[in-house]
Amino acid sequence: MNQPDPSTVRYPGQWIHRDIHANGIRFHIVEVGEHAPDAPLVVLLHGFADFWYSWRHQLEALTRSGVRAIAVDLRGYGDSDKPPRGYDGWTLAGDIVGLVRALGYPHATFVGHADGGLVCWASVALHPRLVRSMVLINAPHPISLRRSVLKDSAQRAALLPHFVRYQVPLRPERLLTRRGGIAVEELMSSRAGSAWQGTEDFTDTTAKMRSAIRIPGAAHCALEYQRWAFRSQFRAEGRRFMDAVDVRTSIPVAQISGDLDPYVLPTTLDRDRHWAPGLTRRTVRDVGHYVHQEAPDVVSEEILRVVRES
Repeated sequence: MNQPDPSTVRYPGQWIHRDIHANGIRFHIVEVGEHAPDAPLVVLLHGFADFWYSWRHQLEALTRSGVRAIAVDLRGYGDSDKPPRGYDGWTLAGDIVGLVRALGYPHATFVGHADGGLVCWASVALHPRLVRSMVLINAPHPISLRRSVLKDSAQRAALLPHFVRYQVPLRPERLLTRRGGIAVEELMSSRAGSAWQGTEDFTDTTAKMRSAIRIPGAAHCALEYQRWAFRSQFRAEGRRFMDAVDVRTSIPVAQISGDLDPYVLPTTLDRDRHWAPGLTRRTVRDVGHYVHQEAPDVVSEEILRVVRES
C-alpha cells in the first residue's frame, strides 16, 4: 500500500492552511476564517498518533466567538517537518512558544490533549510569559503522571504497557502502519466512549487518522515522543526536566476529562492542583479519552471561559 503524501492532511473547504517557521523547522497550522487584529490567540495541540484535524470542532466554535484559534501539526506529524531529533520536553516547548512569537503575539492560551498537554505544562514552566492560560484534555502534569505510575497500580496498569511496548526499535512503527494503520483505529476504539464510536464522525475521523499516521516518518516521530518520555526517566536529562517543570503557575488552568477514559485516571489528574493551585477540574459524563471530539461543545465552552478569565 502506497504511503500518503504529507499534503493529504491539507483538506479543502473552510480550512486555511499556513506554513510557519519556528524553532528551526516548518509547522503546518490550520485556522478558519478571519479574525480581528486584537483577537486573543488560542493554540490547539493534539495528542499521540493524531494531527490537527482532531480540533476541527473547536476551530469553528472559537473563531465564531471572536478568538483566533490555530491547530498545529506538532513536530513530526501531518504536514509539519519531521526532523530526526527534538522530541524532548525542552524542544517541544520551544517549538510552540516560537510559533506564538512567529505569529506576532506576546502570549497565547495553550490547549493540549494528551502529549499536547505535556507541551503545555513544559511551556508554562519554561516560558511562563508566553502562556496566558491553559486548557488540558486528559493531560496530567508530567510529575503527577510519574508519581501515579509509581504509586497507583491502576494507573500503572493502564499506562505502562503501552510505553514499554513502544520502546523497542522498528517493530512499533510497523504495528502502527500495517493494514492501513488499523492499530490507530483500535487504539481510539479502546479509549473512546461507545456513543461516539457509533457515529459517522468517528468512522470518518479514524479513517483520516489512519491515513495520517502512514505519512512517511509520522509513525516514527510519534513514537519518539513516547520513547523520550519513558527513557528520560532513567537519565540525568529526565531528572533535569522534572526539576525544571516542578514550578507552580497562577494563570487560569482547566483540566477536562471523560468519566469513561480508561487511560488517564481521575486520581492522576487531581494531583495537578499542586502545580496549578487555581485549577478547575471538569469531568464530562459518558465520554472517554477524546473529550474534545466526543463532547466538542463542552470543551469549546470551557476554552472560551478560560480565555475570558485570562
